[in-house]
Amino acid sequence: MKKVLSILLLLGFIAPMTAQEVGLQLYSLRNQFKNDVPGTLDLIQSWGITNLEGGDSYGVPLEEFKSMLAERNFKMISVQGGYMDLKNDVNKVIESAKAYGATYVMCAWIDHKGDDFDITNTKEAVDVFNSAGKQLSEAGLQLVYHPHGYEFRPHEDGTLFDYMAKNAEHFAFEMDVYWVKHGGADPMTVLNKYPKKFLLMHLKDMQKGTESNNTGHSDVETNVVLGTGQIEMAALVKRAKELGIEYMFIEDESSKVVKQVPQSLEFLKSLKK
Repeated sequence: MKKVLSILLLLGFIAPMTAQEVGLQLYSLRNQFKNDVPGTLDLIQSWGITNLEGGDSYGVPLEEFKSMLAERNFKMISVQGGYMDLKNDVNKVIESAKAYGATYVMCAWIDHKGDDFDITNTKEAVDVFNSAGKQLSEAGLQLVYHPHGYEFRPHEDGTLFDYMAKNAEHFAFEMDVYWVKHGGADPMTVLNKYPKKFLLMHLKDMQKGTESNNTGHSDVETNVVLGTGQIEMAALVKRAKELGIEYMFIEDESSKVVKQVPQSLEFLKSLKK
């Protein structure tokens, strides 16, 4: 399998994606990993992707999983850091990131009760991220927070996210364009308002007709092929490149992920023409 893929790469049938282009958030293939870890990694390799965001070894011992990644020339750019670990055990997060050779630690969720997310939760999170981010920075790592929609609730003359961005001293952000849109904000407006705050990006399109809300929850089947939904994906990718956002990860949480990711890659390739 690997020999065939290498030949295809050399012949140009599979176009390798560079770090400046796009990678994959491994959560996209969480269900496939449950059944076949090496086969799923081979699938990713067949798509020409080399840069990954993850953190889970899917039941495989870490050293064995890392060997699997190395055999396929994958690079783990970013790993997940849980909110409670960032709050209570930063060393655990540092050890995980270092084990993978990652550059970024990404937190995608602020623990809170139900849908009760307000300025109190926001202020606590900012304190947690600034404290953890400082320690991560001292270890040579960069902390980024991935807003999930509820941060765009109104606060004073803006939103809770505005408070986070203005008070982020030792952390930055990863924009998931789907969740910004789903939370009621415009991804391009937010990107232009805070052009130096976003270091990473999740590319995820939203099915046309999907209604926004700021709960942080949505039907995963509303994740569609990039360029076919209601998000201005081409313009956002262009702007991200202009701003120097180096790593943009496709994340597709739908059951159609295996079919949709290659189509999304084709859309991204078409933007270069």
